[in-house]
Amino acid sequence: MDKFVTHTGLAIPLDRANVDTDAIIPKQFLKSILRTGFGQNLFDAWRYLDPGEPGQDPAARKPNPDFVLNHPRYAGASILVTRKNFGCGSSREHAPWALQQYGFKAIVAPSYADIFFNNCFKNGLLPIVLAEESVDHLIGEIQAAPGYRLSVDLQAQIVTTPSGASHRFDVEPSRKECLLNGWDEIGLTLRHQEAIKAYEAERRAREPWVFSSPGSAT
Repeated sequence: MDKFVTHTGLAIPLDRANVDTDAIIPKQFLKSILRTGFGQNLFDAWRYLDPGEPGQDPAARKPNPDFVLNHPRYAGASILVTRKNFGCGSSREHAPWALQQYGFKAIVAPSYADIFFNNCFKNGLLPIVLAEESVDHLIGEIQAAPGYRLSVDLQAQIVTTPSGASHRFDVEPSRKECLLNGWDEIGLTLRHQEAIKAYEAERRAREPWVFSSPGSAT
């Protein structure tokens, strides 16, 4: 996955608590066997006035002008600031995929559902936890100031506002290391591939019968 070290981007406020994964990416879009193409259906039931189905051309649909993602001032936003318990509901990995494929690099919220929180780290999307008071303040500033951009420094664990105010966040050290280096679980394992190969060769020599096909001579 891509490394996350620092990022500065346009912030968008989603002023709703308890946003569940079916709102993030509705169930009908989970039929795909691919890991791509979900960004166009992020928050589908809120973004569009007509029912969404897989394979529809978004350009031919009716956008909801009242939904924040459709406001022109937030076009190209890459940092989502939202309320508590974000990502609750079913444990679909498609939710962070949809957010990431839409263009989001980081999320800021007071709290997240556990499985969603874990899935974000596994896919290179940074979920930042800030105090509810800090999120209140950020949402108010974003709504009041078009073009409001936040800067995220993962190494320093700081979110910085346009005025220079900073908000420190915590992140578990192993997750931080993986994001900084772009290691998903497979990449983390492959760091030890030489040791794995050496072990496999040693075991094959010591216990060759383990590697024999059924019915073959040993």
